Amino acid sequence: MNNSTESLKDKKVFRVEGFSCANCAGKFERNVKEITGVQDAKVNFGASKISVYGDATIEELEKAGAFENLKVIPDKPVRHEGNFKNESNEPTEVKVPFYKKHSTLLYAGLFIVFGYLSQFINGEANLITSLLFITSIVIGGYSLFKVGFQNLRRLDFDMKTLMTVAVLGAAFIGEWAEASIVVILFAISEALERYSMDKARQSIRSLMDIAPKEALVRRNGQELMIHVEEITVGDIMIVKPGQKIAMDGVVVNGYSSVNQAAITGESVPVGKSVDDEVFAGTLNEEGLLEVKITKLVEDTTISKIIELVEEAQDERAPSQAFVDKFAKYYTPIIMVIAGLVAVVPPLFFDGSWETWVYQGLSVLVVGCPCALVISTPISIVSAIGNAAKKGVLIKGGVYLEEMGTLKAIAFDKTGTLTKGAPVVTDYKIFENNVNEEDLLAVITALETRSQHPLATAIVKKAENDSISFSDVIVEDFTSITGKGVMGTINGTTYYIGSPKLFKDMDSINFSHHLEQNVTDLQNQGKTVMVIGTMHLILAIIAVADEVRESSKEVINKLHLLGVQKTIMLTGDNKRTARAIGDNVGVSEIQADLMPEDKLSFIKKLRSEYGNVAMVGDGVNDAPALAASTVGIAMGGAGTDTALETADVALMGDDLKKLPFTVKLSRKALNIIKANIAFAIGIKFLALLLVIPGWLTLWIAILSDMGATLLVSLNSLRLMRVKE
Repeated sequence: MNNSTESLKDKKVFRVEGFSCANCAGKFERNVKEITGVQDAKVNFGASKISVYGDATIEELEKAGAFENLKVIPDKPVRHEGNFKNESNEPTEVKVPFYKKHSTLLYAGLFIVFGYLSQFINGEANLITSLLFITSIVIGGYSLFKVGFQNLRRLDFDMKTLMTVAVLGAAFIGEWAEASIVVILFAISEALERYSMDKARQSIRSLMDIAPKEALVRRNGQELMIHVEEITVGDIMIVKPGQKIAMDGVVVNGYSSVNQAAITGESVPVGKSVDDEVFAGTLNEEGLLEVKITKLVEDTTISKIIELVEEAQDERAPSQAFVDKFAKYYTPIIMVIAGLVAVVPPLFFDGSWETWVYQGLSVLVVGCPCALVISTPISIVSAIGNAAKKGVLIKGGVYLEEMGTLKAIAFDKTGTLTKGAPVVTDYKIFENNVNEEDLLAVITALETRSQHPLATAIVKKAENDSISFSDVIVEDFTSITGKGVMGTINGTTYYIGSPKLFKDMDSINFSHHLEQNVTDLQNQGKTVMVIGTMHLILAIIAVADEVRESSKEVINKLHLLGVQKTIMLTGDNKRTARAIGDNVGVSEIQADLMPEDKLSFIKKLRSEYGNVAMVGDGVNDAPALAASTVGIAMGGAGTDTALETADVALMGDDLKKLPFTVKLSRKALNIIKANIAFAIGIKFLALLLVIPGWLTLWIAILSDMGATLLVSLNSLRLMRVKE
C-alpha cells in the first residue's frame, strides 16, 4: 500500500452491500485499483467495507462492482454547512418480502419443475422440455454467467469460472436438466453463504445500535432533543432514569447506577456520581444525570470499539492466509484435473467421450472451493463479534488464533492481579517526641512530588485523617532513583524510601527491632517505606495493594484449561511478591524487576514455550506487551492507551474475561481446522467417485452446497460460546 502522507490524507472508507463471497470481494478490490485516480484500495470482507486511497466517485465504485450489483455508501456521515446528512453507516433498512428477495431463485426453480413435468409427460428428447430447462438456466444463472464469461476472457479462474464452464459443458452434451439443477443449487449455495456471512457481520453491526441517535441537551437555558452528530464537546446532556446514554462524558450533577454491560461486559451496574465517566451505549437505571460531553460521536468509546473490531476482521489469521494461498493454486489445478478426466480415458483407453466429458464436468463442480473459502472468515467474524459483546476486544484473527495456542501467561502484579489501588495498612512511629499527624503531613508533602504509584495511598490516608499538607513548603526536593526521595522542610532534610535506602546510609543505625518490623510487614505482602533524617529513623509506613477477588479463580481456570505456566512479574520485593503470588496460585514469581527485566523475561519465556501472553495495564508494561506473542491489556472502558497498544483488551478491567477468551480462541481454532479439513476432505471423497465413474453433477453440486452449509453453521456456533 502507498503509505505516503498524501495517500493517507486521501483515504476514504465506504460500506459495500451485496458481497456474496470472498472471491467477489477480491475481484471488486482489483477493479477499484484500476480506476483512474485510485492509488490503492483494500477490501475488508468481514466488515463489508472498502478503503480507497485517491479519488473515486460512488458511481465509479459501483461500476467496478457492477458484476455483482454492489451498492456503495460512505462510511462516515456527511456534513453540509453544519447540517448533518445521513449517508453513512445508518442505511434505512427496508424489509423486503422473501418472494421478492429471492424471486430469481423461485422463478428458476419453477421452470425446473415445469421441465420435469414436461419430461414426465412428453419424454426426455422433447423441445419444450429442453426450452423449459434452458429458461431456468438463463434466469437462475444470469449473474453467474455475467461474471463467468468475463473471467474466461481474462483467464481468471475462480469458482464462478468453474461453474460457468461446467454448465456450458453440460449444455453442450445435452444434459439440460442437470445443467439447470447445477445453476439453481449454486445460486442457493451463494445465498446461504451470503446469509451466513451477514449473520456473522450482524453481531458487529448490532453494536452500532447500542447508543441512541438523539439526546436531550441543554443549550441557552432550553432543553432540546438533537441528533448526536450535532452535539459538541462541552454540551450538557440530560439523561433520565431508564434511558440509554448517547455520548461519552463526565457527570456534573446527579447520582445513579449505570449498566455498562454493553461496553465492558460487567453484569453488575456501576454507581455514578459527580466527576465519574459515563459511556455512550450504557443504560442509566435509577437517577437523573447531567453529563458534560467530553468526546464527539465519532470519538466515543463505542465508536472506537466498533472501528477496531471491524479493522480486526481484516487482519488475516494464519489459517485464512493458508486458505487464500491454497485457493489461488487449487482452482487452476481443478481445471487441469477436470480436463484430464474428460480427455485421457477417451483418447488412451477407448472410453466414451460423452461419459468422460460428463465426469470431467462433475469434477469442475465438485472442485468449487466455496466451503473452503468461506470457512475461515465466518469463524473469525463470529468469534470476534461474540468477544466484543462480552467486553473483550480482539484486534485480529491472528491474535484470536494465537490466544488458543498459549502455553504460558505472564501477569504484571499491580493493577492486574491486584486492584491497583493501594491503601495504607500500617503507620508506626519510633520516636516518642514526634507528632504523628505532623510527620504524616511531611510524608504526604514529599510523596505528592514523587510520582510514586504508592503516593496516592498516602495522600488518601492524609485526606481521610483530615491532615493538612498543602501549606507544607518543600525545598531541594530530589528523587533517589530506585530507592526513594528527599527534601528539606523547615530546615530539616527528610528521607522517604525503601529500607535499602537507609541501610546504605552510614549515619543510620538500622536496628534488629526495626528490621524485624519491616520483615513482618513484608511477609504479609505489604510494601514498606521508611521515614527519617540523616541520623534518625522516625517511622515506617506500610502500603498494600489489594488482590482482586477474581485473581485466584482466574489462575486456577487457566491451569485447568491446560496453560502450562502462569508467572507473576513485579518490581516489588520478593517477600511482597511471594505473599501475593502464593495467595493467587501462580506457578512462578519473579520479583525486583525493572521494565527492561520484564522484557528480558518475556523473551526468555518465548524461547522456552513459544506462544506466550503478557497481561498488563497497557502503559507501564508496553515493552513486555510488545515482546509477547499476545499482549493483553487490563484496559477499562475509555482507556485509549489500552485500546491502541494491546492485541487484546479486557474492556471491563475484568480478569475473569481471560479464561473465556482462551476458551473462545481454542474453540475458534478447532472449528477453523475442522472446517478446512471437512471442506477439503469432502472434495477428495467426491473426486474418488470418478474412478468407478459414479460421480454425477447432482452429487457434485450437493456435496459442494452441503459442505458450504455445514461449514457456515459450524462457524456460527462461535457466536453462542458462553463465559
